[in-house]
This record gives sequence, structure tokens and C-alpha cells, in this order.
Amino acid sequence: MNKDIEKMLAEDVRRRARRPQPYDPLIGDASDPDRVQLTAPDGHRAIVPRYMTTDPAIHAVKTCRDFDSLRMCHDFEFWAARCVKIKDKVTGADIPFVLNAPQRRVLAALESDRRAGRPIRVMILKARQWGGSTLVQIYMAWIQMCLRPNWHSLICSQVKDTSSGIRGMYAKLLDNYPEEFWPEGVKPAFRPYERSTNVREITGRGCRVTVSSIENQDAVRGADFAMAHLSETAFWRATPTHSPDDVIRAVCGSVALLPLTLVVMESTANGTGNYFHSEWLRCRDGRGDKHTVFVPWYEIEMYRLEPADPEALCTSLDEYERRLWTDFGLALDQINWYRHKRREYPSHQKMMAEYPTTDDEAFASTAGNVFNRSAVESLRAGCAEGRCGEVTAGADALPVWADDETGRATLWQEPVPGGVYVVAVDIGGRTAKADWSVAVVMRTDGPLPEVVAQWRGHIDHDLLAGVAARMGMWYNDALLAIESNTLESSGAGYGAFILQRLADSYPNLYCRNIDTADCGPARRPGFHTNRRTKELIISNLIEQVRDGRYIERCAAACDELLTYQTGADGSYAAKPGCHDDMLMTRAMALYVAGTECAPAPDCSTYRPRPVQW
Repeated sequence: MNKDIEKMLAEDVRRRARRPQPYDPLIGDASDPDRVQLTAPDGHRAIVPRYMTTDPAIHAVKTCRDFDSLRMCHDFEFWAARCVKIKDKVTGADIPFVLNAPQRRVLAALESDRRAGRPIRVMILKARQWGGSTLVQIYMAWIQMCLRPNWHSLICSQVKDTSSGIRGMYAKLLDNYPEEFWPEGVKPAFRPYERSTNVREITGRGCRVTVSSIENQDAVRGADFAMAHLSETAFWRATPTHSPDDVIRAVCGSVALLPLTLVVMESTANGTGNYFHSEWLRCRDGRGDKHTVFVPWYEIEMYRLEPADPEALCTSLDEYERRLWTDFGLALDQINWYRHKRREYPSHQKMMAEYPTTDDEAFASTAGNVFNRSAVESLRAGCAEGRCGEVTAGADALPVWADDETGRATLWQEPVPGGVYVVAVDIGGRTAKADWSVAVVMRTDGPLPEVVAQWRGHIDHDLLAGVAARMGMWYNDALLAIESNTLESSGAGYGAFILQRLADSYPNLYCRNIDTADCGPARRPGFHTNRRTKELIISNLIEQVRDGRYIERCAAACDELLTYQTGADGSYAAKPGCHDDMLMTRAMALYVAGTECAPAPDCSTYRPRPVQW
């Protein structure tokens, strides 16, 4: 046998030996350094959470019931195994709830907040079939049944059928709950609350559980929730009157920042650019309020398959499988399972989306996407938080930056004397449900074009033109390219008036060449986006992103790149429910910068000009 293969087989044995060993949660995990051994009144030994020994109530323990009752308030795993029954997915029998390895890792994130006295905030990105939703729901039930009476919760899922299953889980839990650990004179039950079809009450605890779905969003509004579990949020669908993103923000914002309050958002991935993806990136990078827990396929015990010929498997690993061995330290039974499972899918990309090894794989986008995911993620490495504010007219009427946390502009770099800039403007709607208006400022005289500022919001079009003019003036009278389609198609000549006003007042406005029937060649203000020009600017942007030839600062712009798709007819458009406003400004700015002559102002004579818009 080849020596390298001998080494791999020996290493495989070591890797399997290092796997967590089964333990009895009724006794406790002796390998956990945060646990200590205690002796119960009847003499049996238990390995309990260390902080249980600091609870003053421990001095009042006289009986085994007292001991177990106190332990249930500190040891979730003990309580779950002692008091909770769940249905086994293989046999269908009711069995004690004993946590698997991924569930224990999520529990550690929940408990790190609870034990520190912080609000519990966790976000879970998961592979399939390991019981993440079950863990979160039972953990919330533990808080209600053991720690806090009158502590109301919300469980909101994708569809009504899922919500019905959740109600069944609570009913099963209470039907099997040991009555000796329940308030005297009260039978554990999960009963309707005030004839509501969506709200149940846990008898004897005064805790209400609202079970709803995104199909019935009104049920989640205006209630007094201390805990919220939002399930499969990446798949929540928008309707003409409801936005899932707005519901998520409203629920999360309504849960107080107090100990034992809880917000858990969990989902399998559903592409990029949606609220779940954006929030995951924000929290993963330490900019959000939630712990992020990603559960890869290989942590799930059922995803293992003994190879019939380990030596043959070692000699036939492909490049990806070799990464699983070298980079992720997987054993051969895990790699063998992955190989066999991959055969069920028409492409490796689809396999990675269903059974991700990393969180980036989980969000792997569809084959119809315009921009390469790896190239976009490389671009994302340059993104950073900017300053919020607005470019306004100062006391001397010169454009100035004003910091304002509620401002719609983001600043990454102030104007540099002599710097050459382009401002590109994509015009959206005036109302909150319309497309966004976006103005991006890009510096074009450095080693690479670089995004330095951006304005994004909903605003009247004449006011938007004023915003763009002020930003252009501040950035050394930047070349201002404003998308003209919306303005030219507006009624009563209003848009044409705005364009003409810009042409008369702004010194460096982009104008396109046209042929007129009466006067021949002419110049007309604004960038007109049609099928031909859109093909040009998007093709140019594809090259720029692929080759890393510009510097992006806004992470949300990267999200738009990942949700931009090619239609069946070859046209380009954002994925349904997503936007492309920031993307279009980058495409326009980079194209204009590469085709228009935009010389730098003479630093010795250039002076900022008063705002005239």
C-alpha cells in the first residue's frame, strides 16, 4: 500500500476517535469544563452547570424533587431529556429529547447570552434535517415553563401547515409533562386563549404562544412579545400589501432589550440579496446584534456512509473532496456520503446549495446570475461602513457635508483637490414602495475607479436633481451623468424642464450624441438607457467585476450584483423582489468614465462654486 494512503487511513482513525462521544444528559456531560459534579439527596451523582452551585436556592434543597426542580432551572439539556418527548423521525415513536451535536452548538450560543444576562439574539443558517427549529421552540418553552411566567412568545413561519405542526409540538410536550414539576392543582395543557385561533396559553404559567405565518401577518402586530422565533425567513414571500422585511423589522424591534428576551431568526438559504442574506452578512461581520451559527452538512451525524473500499476512496478523491479532507478535516465516511449524495444532483452547485460546507456555499446563487459569485465576494472585501449625512448648501452657499444619522447619503471619502469624479444617477419613484433613486460618486483618477459616496432614497425628481448637482459641485464639479428615461417620458414637459435646468446651471453635465431630423447631429443632456445602451454598460460592468477593476465600498451594491439575472430572452433584470438601482449607477459611472473625457480641474485656479440649484 502507498505510504501516503497508509497515513490517510491512520489519520481517518484518529479523526473518528476525536468525535464527541455520546453522554447521558440525565447525568451530565463530564467533558464540559463548565460543569461540576454534585451529589443529590438520595446519593446519586449529577454533573450540573457550574453556576447552579452559586444559586442561593441550593441551600434549601431537601429532596430529590427539590434537586431536580432546581437543576431544571439551570440545565436545559437535563430538563429536555427529563420532561420533553418528541417523535423520532425514523421509528415514529415518542422519545426523550436528547440534543445532537448541531443542536448543542446552537444551545451554546443561546446560553452564552442568557447566562451573561444579555438579551438572547441568534441567527441560524442551516443545512437540512437536524432539528434546529425544534430546538429553538423547545428552548423558548423551557424559559416559559421554568424561568419566567407571563412571558409571551411568537412563532412565525412560512406557511400555515408549519404553524399547525408547531402547535402539535407544544401539545405533545404538555401532554407528556411530569405533573410533579408543574404548579400544584393545575394540569399541564395548551389551551386556546380567549377563543383566538392563533394564540394558545400554557396553563399554570400565564404564558401565551402566538403561532402565525407570513400569510397572516396582521396576527403578529401590536402584541406583547418577549420572545420571537422567525422560521425560514429567507422564503417569506412579499404581497402587494405586505413586505416580509418590514414584518421582521417590526417584530424584532418590538422585543425589549431585557434579559431572557429572545429573537431567533433561522432559515435555510434562498439565494442572495434578500433580507436574510443581508442580515446574515451584517451579523457575521460583527455589525449586527445577533450571534450567527452556521450548521454545515458534515456536523449532522446521519450524513455518513462507510466506504466499501477506503483505500480506493483515498486514491480517487477529486479536488473538492480533497479540500474536505485537508481544509475541513473530515473523515472518509463523511466524504463518501458526500460523493454518493452529489450524484443525485445535476450539478455540484445545486448540491452545495442544499448541503453547504460553508455559509458562502449556502447562499450560492442560481446559474442564471449575470455576475460571478466569487468575483463579487472579492469585490465585497473592500466594503466598509461609511458616514451618514447629506451634502447641503452651507452658510456661504457652498456645498458642504453634514453628518446626520438619518441622512440618506453615505460618505466613504471626502473630495480630494484635483481628484476626478463621476456622479451617476438612476431615477426611481417618489413613494416608499417605488424603486429607489440612487446617486453614486466614483473617483476615476486613482489606480482603480473607487466608490466614494452614495445617496439613496425616495424623493421628488427636481429635488433629486438638486441633490445630484450639490454632490457633483462638492466633488470638484464632477461629470454628472443622470439617467434621462424617466425625465424624458414624464408628462407636461416637467422632466425636460429639469434636464434643461441642469444643463443651464451645472458646468459638467453628461450629454449624449443624437441625430435630429431637422438639425442633424446634436447633444442632448442625460444618459438614455435602452436595450442597446444597457447591453453596453452591463457588459462593461461584467468585465470590471470579473477582473476586479473597480473598488466597491457598499455591501448592499454587492448584494444587487448577486441577484441580477439573465432572462430567457437574454435581457437583464433583478431577481423578483430585489433591486438593481445601485448596480445601474455603477454600470453607468464606469461606462461614462471610460468613454468621456473628464480632465481634472486646475488645482491652482479651481474653487468650489456657490450652490445654484
